[in-house]
Amino acid sequence: MKWYRLTGIPFFVILTTIILGGCKNDAADHRQQTVNLPAVTVTVAKVEKSIAGNQVEVVGTVQAVEQAEIAAKISGNIINLPVDLGSRVQKGDLLLEIKAGEISAKLQLAKAQLEQAKRNLTREENLLKKKAATPETVKSLEDQMRIARAAHREASTMLEYTRITAPFTGIVTRKLANIGDLATPGKPLLNLEGENNLQVLTDIPEAMILEINKGDILSVFIPSVNLTIQGKVAEVAPTADPASRTAPIKLKVPANKQLRSGQFARVTLAMTPAETLTIPSSAVTTYGQMEMVFVETDGKAKLRLVRSGAGSQDRIEILSGLQENETVIVFANTTLTDGQPIIIQ
Repeated sequence: MKWYRLTGIPFFVILTTIILGGCKNDAADHRQQTVNLPAVTVTVAKVEKSIAGNQVEVVGTVQAVEQAEIAAKISGNIINLPVDLGSRVQKGDLLLEIKAGEISAKLQLAKAQLEQAKRNLTREENLLKKKAATPETVKSLEDQMRIARAAHREASTMLEYTRITAPFTGIVTRKLANIGDLATPGKPLLNLEGENNLQVLTDIPEAMILEINKGDILSVFIPSVNLTIQGKVAEVAPTADPASRTAPIKLKVPANKQLRSGQFARVTLAMTPAETLTIPSSAVTTYGQMEMVFVETDGKAKLRLVRSGAGSQDRIEILSGLQENETVIVFANTTLTDGQPIIIQ
């Protein structure tokens, strides 16, 4: 190895001296700048350990517990429809009426046949008492009367089907027919829903089926009306859908004037709670994708990079970068410089 000497001093010694001298000067300049910074009055808070619930949020829909799709049991033209979309009805109120000319005629025929069977049976019973008729004849007429009575009952029942009444108190949510339309068996005509008895239907992941039990209380948020309510688990499906890997559950919710069937809902499923570190949300500042806080150390503000987790309106979870009982600066942190002297208010 060759050494190049300048006035008797090795060159690498001179170079090392220059570099070290430059580093010392930079450090000195930084210390000088820090010392010259004015002290700032700040508000601080401690890093606290708290219990945070491990929560999962799923979406759901508000539905009426009582729902009915009104359809006719017989064919005929609608001649009376006293309800409209949105009409409120009581249990037993008339919803619609179907023309029943043929059924009325059948009922009159069945009534006449029943009366005739009664007269024939009465006559033969009187003759039997006088030994002028046989028991077999009387028994045959008794059978005929039972057949006539059944036919009359059938015609009466068919006539009742021409008038459709509300099965429960509720509100008409769909109207699919008008006066003059032909009603046929199974064709939907109206939809009726209970107005004050509501539930939330949602699907939960299959891994959580065993953790949700009937009677559990879950938080339900309705974004459209900014309403948070408590729902009680009324039904839990014991099996999961193999296609979606979820299972439906039903939550019964209290009556509220702001709730409507069909509203979008968010259901929070609280899992096993865990310990976590939290600080006031105002202590965290962001720069791009970096999250930073200032920590009080020996009367100075020290910059620290952190990674946050779930947060609420006033506190935020810290996943890394801080330790319990450290002191963070809450206010005046946006104007601080790393190493700047601080005065705690």
